[in-house]
Amino acid sequence: MRKQQTLDTIWEVPDEFWAEIQRVIWELAPPKPRGRKRANARQIFNGVIFRLRSGCQWNKLPQKFGDDSTIHRTFQQWVRDKLFNRIWAMLVERCEEMGGVDWEWQAADAALGKARLGGGDVGPNPTDRGKAGTKRSILVEAKGGPLSVVVAGANVHDTKLLSATLEAIVVERPQPIEERPQHLCLDKGYDNPTGHQAAAAHRFQSHIRRIGEEKLDACGQKRFPARRWVVERTLAWLSKCRAILVRYEKKSMNFLGLLQLACALLWFLRQWRLAFLR
Repeated sequence: MRKQQTLDTIWEVPDEFWAEIQRVIWELAPPKPRGRKRANARQIFNGVIFRLRSGCQWNKLPQKFGDDSTIHRTFQQWVRDKLFNRIWAMLVERCEEMGGVDWEWQAADAALGKARLGGGDVGPNPTDRGKAGTKRSILVEAKGGPLSVVVAGANVHDTKLLSATLEAIVVERPQPIEERPQHLCLDKGYDNPTGHQAAAAHRFQSHIRRIGEEKLDACGQKRFPARRWVVERTLAWLSKCRAILVRYEKKSMNFLGLLQLACALLWFLRQWRLAFLR
């Protein structure tokens, strides 16, 4: 049996990953035969990853990535072109082809964060003395792979984001059928009419329990392996990116773009593991 190898934390885009990213960039903005030569797109992408990982200011990026204004301007153009969302969706589809996406059990949750400079989709954080904060709501599949993410103010209740989170899945969701139902695990914050209605409207079998409470069958065993901890683990993974842990982006679409890039990197790591195990 082959020993499982690990891939180091991604600070610069690997060669095999860049080939796929470059193809998407060229589809969105084909190279022009004339005019000023473009900046090195791979250096810019690496600069964005460094910004995501380190949380440094754009004008403090190392010189090896090129001019900071060019990096920031290109990043914002990529956000408008939904580049990171497309890369994320492409990687999910690749993993699904390799049997690496489990749609049967899904989980959703939200996390609060500081928004130092304010901006769009920011509100008073009820857990931080009313200071400016933001909330990110995500949906994951059974193994914790992120399927969707939305951004809102910190004072928006989780249940009000649930429907938008379920609608924001980056790939086409398989339709649940009687033989293959899809379960949605939620914490007690969703235990209200809005949460139940959102899950039912999207044809999920919802599992909303209080801490330590699980539905048992006649033998006293758990009827379904409902797991909410996978989404909490994914939120913890995303928080390792300091540009997500503390938000400095004034524009909510830029902050969302960084979230989408972080989710794409998680799926690239899974694709790498799946390819290794084949």
